[in-house]
Amino acid sequence: MSSQQKKAANRHGFKAGESIVYPAHGVGQIVTIEEQEVAGMTLELFVIHFEKDKMHVKVPVTKALSIGMRKLAETDFIERSLKVLQGRARIKRTMWSRRAQEYDAKINSGDLISLAEVVRDLYRADTQPEQSYSERQLYEAALERMAREVAAVNKVSETEAVRLIESNLSKSPRRSAKNMVEEEEAEAA
Repeated sequence: MSSQQKKAANRHGFKAGESIVYPAHGVGQIVTIEEQEVAGMTLELFVIHFEKDKMHVKVPVTKALSIGMRKLAETDFIERSLKVLQGRARIKRTMWSRRAQEYDAKINSGDLISLAEVVRDLYRADTQPEQSYSERQLYEAALERMAREVAAVNKVSETEAVRLIESNLSKSPRRSAKNMVEEEEAEAA
């Protein structure tokens, strides 16, 4: 194996020009792979651009997998995440601050199924009560992250991806506030 082939193998299959998912920021594109000297050591870094945030992040190649950087999901995994949206919301009977922390952790996990669960659990149909500001913020963050990946994989615009997500959410069982409380009590029992 040549030194170039060894280097490519050590990049965990990632290459310049490829779209990836970075847990804390969502979908980005590897612009280049560069070497940089830090404290007398040469590091190989992925330079990732996040168009939506107008931001670049440099990630050491050796740390990419341990921080959760991954390739875009396969089409069948996208379908699986859309099926999650069609299920019943599973809302724990804990204080909102605790649930909000759990939702935030799921959003920043980089896991598409976890994102779909947050979107499903925080979705409010027009017939349901208003969301609080913090619920709406978390819902929108999860929806945007999920839509970016769905759009990148399905090669559609983010707007079309949001429509696809919302159409799957509309297939979920409609629930009134009374039904939600009854279900939560049944789950707690």
